[in-house]
Amino acid sequence: MIAMQYEIALPADYDMEIIRERVRTRGHALDDFPGLGFKAYLIRDTQYAPFYVWNTAAGMANFLYRGGGFQGILASFGRPVVQHWPGVAFLRGDATKANYATREITRLAPEANPIDVVGNLALENTPGLHSAAIGVDPRTWEVVRFSLWEEHPGEEGVYEVLHFSEPELGSITAG
Repeated sequence: MIAMQYEIALPADYDMEIIRERVRTRGHALDDFPGLGFKAYLIRDTQYAPFYVWNTAAGMANFLYRGGGFQGILASFGRPVVQHWPGVAFLRGDATKANYATREITRLAPEANPIDVVGNLALENTPGLHSAAIGVDPRTWEVVRFSLWEEHPGEEGVYEVLHFSEPELGSITAG
């Protein structure tokens, strides 16, 4: 499993209906993309920030480098930084819909042993959870915890899920 996200910051006066329409008309393109566990098409405030969980590095490479969809982002918004985290844990919750998303990024303390920290990372199934993933970037030693929810989780900084492509959701494994 590889978690991946890029964030496109839009001007404060940007009409987010443009993004909503883009997702309405193009979002289905990845509904059966090989190697993709899922893609959550996310927005919040003036930001478009899709989040992916890839089952294979080949699927991610096809998307980014072989005309598998990323060309539309490049043409419309330029080349964003693509964050990615090798997967450590994945949990499929009980919720049937993914309507909201949260992301938490924390940096490992310099003295922390990655083996100890990663070995203790875990996900708990809580009511309303659709799915959750944890990944670690060994370049920066940042841990990302990404969760999808059926109902708004009641915290700040929550993303709205405009579309959810899940071609290989049932095949996601981590670690």
